[in-house]
Amino acid sequence: MTYDDAIKALSNDALKFVKDDYTIGLGSGRAATALVKSLAKLIKLKGYNIRGVPTSLQIKLIAEEGGIPLVEADQVQHIDVVFDGADQIDSQKYVIKGGGGALLRENILFSLAKKVVVMADKTKFVKNFNRTVPVEIHPLARNSLIKSIKKLGGEAHVRSLDRGYPFFTENGNIILDCDFGTIKNPKVLTQKIKQIPGALESGIFLRRPDVIYKAKENGKYDII
Repeated sequence: MTYDDAIKALSNDALKFVKDDYTIGLGSGRAATALVKSLAKLIKLKGYNIRGVPTSLQIKLIAEEGGIPLVEADQVQHIDVVFDGADQIDSQKYVIKGGGGALLRENILFSLAKKVVVMADKTKFVKNFNRTVPVEIHPLARNSLIKSIKKLGGEAHVRSLDRGYPFFTENGNIILDCDFGTIKNPKVLTQKIKQIPGALESGIFLRRPDVIYKAKENGKYDII
């Protein structure tokens, strides 16, 4: 039994938060992919009228393959429940997202959601954040943002692809991966980041999940 077995099991359990006529936010990544595949089966089995709101082209393609009707975030007034993964979750239940580059869209869905369900494996849980914080920025603010991040005590680097080209988000922006070392007050840090001109979104989300699934290596999971 592995983390993947646990993620598959918890994605099926998480469907208990889905009801007919719901608008559902579809996050990105491994856990969200498993959830979307389970959701597609549920819709066919129950005949539910469900609308999915994708956060990335990656998850949009998987949802389309499963026959899930899709709408964009600006076409809905609210989202009943959003399902997403996380790059790290701290002891205060804040999450870092953006490893895949969809943090701006994911945060918009979090803000629209009545309920946020986050799914991650055990390795993503820490006492204090200790990984880099993705920050989506306007390309014109690259140099000024790097300097501003340094004033906040961080070291920022432009995310690049394997061949050295800059990574561009689906919104046409770039991402700075910012190393702040151990982060003990994520709320204050992300508020300061978002005040910098040209910073469009921080990977530390202020909206904390309502439900957290922790996948374990024995194929089982905990619900927090």
